[in-house]
Amino acid sequence: MYEELTKKEPEKRLLKFLKRRGGRGNLGRITVRHKGGGVKKLYRILDFGQEKINIPAKVISIEYDPFRTAFIALLEYQDHDKRYVIASQDLKVGDEVVIKDNAEIKTGNRLKLKNVPVGIMVFNIELEPGKGGKMVRSAGNSAKILAQEAGYTNLVMPSGEVRKVSDNCFATIGGVSHAEHMFKNVGKAGTNRRKGIRPTVRGGAMNPPDHPHGGGEGKTPIGMKYPKTPWGKHAKGVKTRRRKWTDKLILQRRKKK
Repeated sequence: MYEELTKKEPEKRLLKFLKRRGGRGNLGRITVRHKGGGVKKLYRILDFGQEKINIPAKVISIEYDPFRTAFIALLEYQDHDKRYVIASQDLKVGDEVVIKDNAEIKTGNRLKLKNVPVGIMVFNIELEPGKGGKMVRSAGNSAKILAQEAGYTNLVMPSGEVRKVSDNCFATIGGVSHAEHMFKNVGKAGTNRRKGIRPTVRGGAMNPPDHPHGGGEGKTPIGMKYPKTPWGKHAKGVKTRRRKWTDKLILQRRKKK
């Protein structure tokens, strides 16, 4: 499918079956709509943290992951342990990488933010030291080191938001692989059905009992002050972030479209 991908079967020890829930929560009720079906797939167990610190590793394959937009790399460490990680852009089979507090500034290496120079791009960033990478993990994304000050590293996120992160957090040098994912054209409805995405119907195409936007002849306006969900809540422009402890770490909000 892609020239850079290695033609091999995935590592069996690092595969896991995830039970499908079809968008249903712990009570068996649908909490996320438009999910169901899709092709069978196995989850690849990834190492988002730094369990193999100070042990050099060699990239033995670059593989496709059906559960994420980025490619993944299979690393073999010097102790012969194998782990999957998110592949960085331009990472190739045979390259050597290492997880170290103060590793060389090289694509694929993972080190503490306080040891990364200003202007370098990073991804798979920890929010709290030792908790594993949580931010900037999707295809083609990267964050830029803006400044180092008072125990924190200032990062420019892919959204344009500027936020502080403890400089003891780890991050991987470079950008996430498969940047061309953004140009992919779905092409046909069947492609989304194979992903487990079911059809989405406009509220305006429904009847009044089924949606606040429903009713009327043809494509009539919604006839109300603001768009609503099927349950009458605000659908656009409403703030969803409330009382987050990380608010104090945000220096500049992301740019509104």
